Amino acid sequence: MEVDPIRDIGKISKMRTVLKSRGERDVLLFTMGINTALRISDLLSLTIGDVLDGQRQIVNVVVLRERKTGKTKRFPLNAAVKKAISAYIALRPLARHSEPLFLSRRGGQLSRWQARRILKEAGASIGLEKIGTHSLRKTFGYHVYKKTGGNIGLVQKLLNHSKSGDTLRYIGIDREAMDNVYLELNL
Repeated sequence: MEVDPIRDIGKISKMRTVLKSRGERDVLLFTMGINTALRISDLLSLTIGDVLDGQRQIVNVVVLRERKTGKTKRFPLNAAVKKAISAYIALRPLARHSEPLFLSRRGGQLSRWQARRILKEAGASIGLEKIGTHSLRKTFGYHVYKKTGGNIGLVQKLLNHSKSGDTLRYIGIDREAMDNVYLELNL
């Protein structure tokens, strides 16, 4: 199923509220996903040691090897992500550095299927139908594009895409631009 970015900032806030009622892990999954553009496989493979240093302080920069590309990805953690990490880690004071960051209810690593279900259920409760784990990455790209005044080169680089046209389609800008032509013409 094709998924969309979450374009409406209000819907992002509503998603976070719904996820908050489910628990801090789900808030962190969502917040980290839309603020880092990590693919779900990379997001779920993070460990406690990837986000905390030896003194259990939140790191400023995460460095990981992307599973899909094999490339090293480096990204700073913004205030929203740090806040979500702090709230979640407070619930896991004895967690070892080697443990998965995102645990399932049974104590193992959260699966892609579980992450998809979490996001799909939360999205459905606020009227988002075409949402899944890839929506997180697309949401990041869409909002970076909008905040930078359409700097597609930057979005392309952040998402590690080879063609700007692919990036525009990926974040839904082509479709949005075409729809706006029809809506704004009013002859």
